[in-house]
This record gives sequence, structure tokens and C-alpha cells, in this order.
Amino acid sequence: MIRAVRCLVSVVLLSAVIASAQTNTPTAPQAAPSEASQFDVKAAVDAYLAKMPPDQRARSDAYFEGGYWLLLWDFLSAAFVLWLMLHFRWSSKMRNLAERITRFRPLQTVLYWVQFILVFSILTFPLGIYEGYFREHKYGLLNQNFGEWMRDQLVGLAVGVVLGAILMVPLFGLVRRLGKTWWVWGAVLMIVFFAFVSLIAPVYIAPLFNKYKSLENVRVKDSILRMARANGIPARDVYEFDASRQSNRVSANVSGFANTMRISLNDNLLKRCTLPEIETTMGHEMGHYVLNHTMKLLSGFVMFALVGFLLARVAFDFAVRKWGDRWGVRGIADPAGFPLLVLIFSTLAFALTPIINTISRNIEREADAFGINTSREADGMAQASLKLGTYRKMNPGPVEEFIFYDHPSGRARIRMAMDWKAARLPAGNLDKPEPATD
Repeated sequence: MIRAVRCLVSVVLLSAVIASAQTNTPTAPQAAPSEASQFDVKAAVDAYLAKMPPDQRARSDAYFEGGYWLLLWDFLSAAFVLWLMLHFRWSSKMRNLAERITRFRPLQTVLYWVQFILVFSILTFPLGIYEGYFREHKYGLLNQNFGEWMRDQLVGLAVGVVLGAILMVPLFGLVRRLGKTWWVWGAVLMIVFFAFVSLIAPVYIAPLFNKYKSLENVRVKDSILRMARANGIPARDVYEFDASRQSNRVSANVSGFANTMRISLNDNLLKRCTLPEIETTMGHEMGHYVLNHTMKLLSGFVMFALVGFLLARVAFDFAVRKWGDRWGVRGIADPAGFPLLVLIFSTLAFALTPIINTISRNIEREADAFGINTSREADGMAQASLKLGTYRKMNPGPVEEFIFYDHPSGRARIRMAMDWKAARLPAGNLDKPEPATD
């Protein structure tokens, strides 16, 4: 989906965790003091970090640190394009064209949205192709040729067109009917919309980008399903998807609700990781599901969304009073003002980046704790953290982590694993790793 929409989604989804309740994760019996005293946590952490070759660490650090600047350039490029659309009245011309084609207002909104997303995507494409294609190839993180990569971008654009239309029509319908209270009902609509997307994504959106099939490795599947049953997750199958056609990154997820709930892991995780590493990774993803992180996001979003939409209303009204005639924007009910609305939310998201990342990082830390208590594989968690370190800086400074990290750093995750190991010995380990493949 386009960069501006991604910014909007980030601020409303991630910031919702402000209202999340602290959830206790299962605990294992404490080890005897004599066992714990024999284990040097700091030495174990340093030993794991030393396993990463210096050249690989330097490459990973350079890639991740370059992403810091891209946060700024992404925001500035999107803001510049949105300003162009207002300043040169491109947005009002899009609205006028939609009004000439039809008098049916919902269809006018759809036609405007299609024009907006196409123009925005084209104008931000130069930075997008550098960031998503050339830079990924430079660091060896992309397995696709240009044609394959473009196919995924076009599919993403098509998904954005459809989902955006589904959101835009009722949003502007509410604005036209409710006037000054649009910001209240707009927040409610966003909750419903994100719940809808979360519901359909595993079954109807994810398969557009990758092929999903039932996991054939019986040993791995049985282990994952046992973990799921132990934690009350109603899963009957585990799915594998072909992420290796895009990159070598390892990933997994437990997503959806009710009949659309799926446990999925990518083929890179199966190829590159041992069973203990897979178990701790899947335990982390199950933690998100069992701890109701998605529902907490949606429920906690109510308060934040009301405040955010109220600020957007104030800023929007001020800007339209000052420059509305010059831009050809009639008011909040006019789709031509949509670039201004996106600009306001994008600016808010950019300004709140450290807070949003901190909230996300704490949620991920909860899932890490759940994962290690479920899998009981401290060394598996540490080894998996090293594999993630191929594209994430392992050992950032405290200020750096506060601002830029939406997940715990590799060092923090290894430290959690070694603390767990020291407090709860004996536990599973990778002294004699068994390959995950049959």
C-alpha cells in the first residue's frame, strides 16, 4: 500500500497500545540457587553476539542505520507530493473530473480515490524503487528480479485501491451527514475498518502475494499444534508460505479471527532454523494471539483516535480557512481536501515515531516472554535473534533504540533468553541442534 496510507495505519494502530493492559505470561518453576549462580548471563550474551562475523555485523548495522534516514525522506517526499496536489489544485481537478462523470456521490468518492492513489504512487515511485528494490538488492535481502518485484507492487496498489474505496465511501458519507461531529464517528469507523482488514487478511489478502499450503513437515507441524493446544489456540492446521521467492528473511504469524484464524510460517524459517528456533518463534507469534494484542490495539485505539481525529479537525479547519480558496477545497466533506487530511496524520505519525516504536517494542517484549515460557528454548530464542540480526542492528545505544526500534534489539532478546536460562535451568538448548527438515 502507498506510503501515506501506511503512515496513517501506523499511527492509529500502533498508538492504540497505550491502553493495553499488562498481561502476565506463564512462568516455569524456579531453578535451585546453586544452578543459577553457576551461569554467567553477561558472558553468555557476549558469547552469542560474538558468533556474528564482524563483516556481517557491519553490513547489518549499515543497512539498519540507513533506514533511519529513510524514515525522514519517506515523510518529506510524501509531504511534498501532498503539498503539490493541493498547491497546484490537482486534487480539486480530480474532484471536478469525478463530479463530471457522475452525480452519485459515493461513486464520486471512489473515482477521486482512484485518481489520488495513482498520482501519489507515481510521484513517490522514484524513492520507492530505490528503497524497495535497489537498496534491498545492494544488501542481499531481495531475491526477486525487477519484473517479479513490480508484480508485487502492482498487487499491493490494487489492494490499496479496493480497501481505500471501502474506507473512503462511508468516511465521507459520515462527514457529509454529521458535519462537526465527523471526527467522533470517523474514529469509530476506523476501528471497524481495521477489524475488518484483520479478519480478511489471512485468507483473502496474504495469498495474493504468496502461495500458502498445509505444512508437510509432520514433526514441525505436530510440535506447533501441541503448543497451540496447550495455549487454547483453536488451530487444526499449520500453513507454510513461499516467502523465499521474495527474500531470505524468517517470519511467522498467528493471525485472523474465528474461521479466518491461521498459524503460518515461511519456508525460510523451515530451511534456516532448527526445531528449537522454530518453536520459540512460533511461541512469540502465539503470544500475540493469546495475549489479545490485536484486540487491545483496537479497543485502546478508541481514546487515541478521538484525540487524533479532534486534532485533525482543528488543523484541517484552520488550513482550509487560510488556504482553502487557493487550493479549491470547499471543506471537510470535500474529497479534494483528502491530501490535507493525510498530511496531518502523516505529520502526527512522524512526530510520534519514538512513542509509537516504544509502545510496539513493549508489546513485542511481552510476546517474547510468552514465547520463551511456552517453548522453553532459551538457546533457540538466542539463535533465532542472531538470524534476525542479518538485517537488524544487534546492539544499539539506548537513545537509538528508543527512537528507532519497534522490536527489542537482538542483544535485548538474547539477554532475556539468558536471564530465563539462568533462572530456570535446566531447559531446552541447542548443544546438539536437530535440523527441522526430515
